[in-house]
Order: sequence, then structure tokens, then C-alpha cells
Amino acid sequence: MSGQHGAPVFRDVVGQPEAIAELTDAVAAAGGDTAVPTAAMTHAWLFTGPPGSGRSVAARAFAAALQCPDRGCGVCSHCHAVLAGTHADVRAVTPEGLTISVKEMRAVVQLAARRPATGRWQIVLIEDADRLTEGASNALLKAVEEPSPQTVFLLCAPSTHPDDVSVTIRSRCRVLSLRQPSAESIAEVLVRRDFIDAPTAQWAASVSAGHVGRARRLATDETAREQRRRVLAIPAAVRSIGDVFAEAADLLSAAKAEATAVSQRRDGAELEELKTALGAGGTGKGAVGAARGTAGVVKELERRQKSRSTRTERDVLDRALVDLSGFFRDVLAVSLGSTEALLNPDVDTEIRVAAARVGSVGALHRLDAVLACREAIEMNVKPQIAVEAMMMALFSGPVGGRQSVAVARG
Repeated sequence: MSGQHGAPVFRDVVGQPEAIAELTDAVAAAGGDTAVPTAAMTHAWLFTGPPGSGRSVAARAFAAALQCPDRGCGVCSHCHAVLAGTHADVRAVTPEGLTISVKEMRAVVQLAARRPATGRWQIVLIEDADRLTEGASNALLKAVEEPSPQTVFLLCAPSTHPDDVSVTIRSRCRVLSLRQPSAESIAEVLVRRDFIDAPTAQWAASVSAGHVGRARRLATDETAREQRRRVLAIPAAVRSIGDVFAEAADLLSAAKAEATAVSQRRDGAELEELKTALGAGGTGKGAVGAARGTAGVVKELERRQKSRSTRTERDVLDRALVDLSGFFRDVLAVSLGSTEALLNPDVDTEIRVAAARVGSVGALHRLDAVLACREAIEMNVKPQIAVEAMMMALFSGPVGGRQSVAVARG
């Protein structure tokens, strides 16, 4: 394999030397390099890996290297445009709502069938391909089965839910598996790329559970650090039935508040831009009739914004549940006398207090309850019911777990 570290464009793909080597060979084959087999390149790829492993970062870097005349120099106009998301021949599908619709996928597939305008390839990059609806999967499948010679499809999906990608699509893709990067490699990129001081970078990397984006946010955002502190304080706070509902309400309201803040920053600007583009405020003949004809377009934008807000709220809540599951993983490890490094070394005292209080069996049941809550919300159980069931399990111990969420589903 060529170059373990790969071209400069791959420098932010953290802790993935094997994947970079495979992608480097594919770029070489695509460029006609006879030193590597032509089979190293294929028209459809599926990037999998745990959350935070950098699936979309790797896919976008690969797209840049394919378009680049120098195979990923990182400085040419093609590399800059692809990495910035502005390249005319790279179509990125990033779901902001709960799913990717068939309408959206048909439009992208149609554009991808055209000849490249400025680059060497037409590239379709689908983030969170596990959110494709059945109709969208069918629309994509036809294009993947009969691709244009200069079209490449790059799909990204979490390894925790690979079955959510249609088996027929998966069978036509080359699967590239990314792993969870080490804390050392995450800290290195935070220092080099984001100019974060070494101690802060090392702390953020050590508590991020291998999630690069999460580490960066913890290192740069005091609000994120405070939210994490509040979540990790929940196990000690749930000491009565009253606490169960109070802590559930606090967790849900915090997720809603953050999602609302994010939505307000972009929704208003989007709506104003759309209305301006549609001629809002115009005068003269036809202006009133044109305004009436735009009502449906505005309503569609508002629908998409509402779906995006729901997705954001769920993502914020899931991030809190990931932190909580990491806490009980540490409690379980300490209870069993494990010498493995803790995911949350900065709350070592609280972890040991919890281990002494609930023991290994109690820790395991509480961890199971948190994971079951994540699963239930993903299956569209009302978040309030799922979170309250989880909190009850944290309070009552071994009686909780998946059984509590099963009751919620029923």
C-alpha cells in the first residue's frame, strides 16, 4: 500500500492509517497509476465506523483527492472547494431532518448523471445514509447499479446501525471500516488544527470517548463543559421518586433549549432569504399574485425546519445519554477491579462512590437502562416517556433496565 499517512488532504482524518492507505491506492488507480491494481478504485463506497470516527471527514477528503490533479495536495482550487462544500461536481446530501426523502435523492441522482463541469468526477456524498427512506434507497440503488462512468458514490453510515442501509446497496459498495481514534491522535489534531493548548486538548480527548467533534466542542465551549458536568451529576442526584421526574424534566428541557437556540440562529435567516428570493416586499404588477404563489414554498421550508429542530433535539439528548452511559461503564469497570483507563477520569471520585453504592450488578443494569433509552428514542418512543423510564431504573436499580423501556413502548 502507498503512503501510510497519505496526501495532505487526509491530514484531518484522525487515527485511520489503514483507511487512508486504501483510499490513497484508490486515488492512484483512478488516476491511471499502473503501480496499483485498477480494482483498488470502485464507483461506490460505504464508510462505516462508530460516531465521531470521522466517516464524513474521510469521505470528503477522498472526494477532494479524486478531483485534485495532484491526488490531494490540499492547496489547489479543487481541494479547497471540495473541503469547503462548494465544488460544482460534488453533491453532498446532509440530512437535517429525520430522513432523506425520495424527492431529494432523485434530484441528486439526476444531477450526478451529468458530465463533470470542472472536475474529473461527479461525486455524490451521502452523510447518514442510514436515514434514507425506502423510496430514497430505491432511487439511489438504480443509480448505483447503473452508474455513469465518471460518477462516484460515497455513503456514510454508523457501524452501530449498518443494517439500516439497504442490503442491496451495501452489496454494491466497497465497505471501508473506520475505527475509534485514540485519545493521543485526537489531542494531536486539536493542537495542530484548532490551536488548542496541549493540556486542554489532552483533557478533551480523554473524555470524548473517541469522538473527534465532541472533543473539539468540549475544548472550545464552556457551555458544552457545563452540560457534561450536569449530566454526570445525575447518578448522584437521583435519590428519590421526586428526583426521577425532576431530573428527567431538567434533561429534556436542557436538550430542548439547546436545540431551540440552534434553530433560532438559522431558521429566521433562512426564511428571510427565501422570502427575498421569492420577491417579498416587491411592488408593481404581479407582485401580489407572486406573493400568493410562494405560500406553499414557505410552508415547505417551515416543515423542513421543524423536522430539523426535532432531529437536533434528539441529537442533543443522545449526546447526554452517551455521557451517562460512559459514566456507568466506568462504574462497572471500577466495580469489577478493571485496570482499563476510565472514560471520565476527571470524575474519578464520583465514579468510585457510585461503584461502592451500586456494585457491579447495579452498574450493569443502569448502563443497560441508559442504552435502552437511546434505543427507544431512536425507535420514536416519546422522549419524555423513555427518559422517565430510564431515570426510574437509575433510582430503583436492577428492577429497571430494558424492561422499563419495554413498558414505555407498550
